[in-house]
Amino acid sequence: MDLLRIILAVLLPPLGVFLQVGLGLHFWLNIVLTLLGYIPGLVHAIWIIAKVGPRQSVAGGQL
Repeated sequence: MDLLRIILAVLLPPLGVFLQVGLGLHFWLNIVLTLLGYIPGLVHAIWIIAKVGPRQSVAGGQL
């Protein structure tokens, strides 16, 4: 499933982040980074997908 999220993140970085963590801080941060430049949004999206489990926040809390 992570491979699908990474492929979607390459096409549209906020979509990959949304599928990983939902509508949280990292989703909105990724939208801002993507608007500032595709590469920062892509790097952030891949980092989130690689480091964070599905539907978890970075702090480890539950939604």
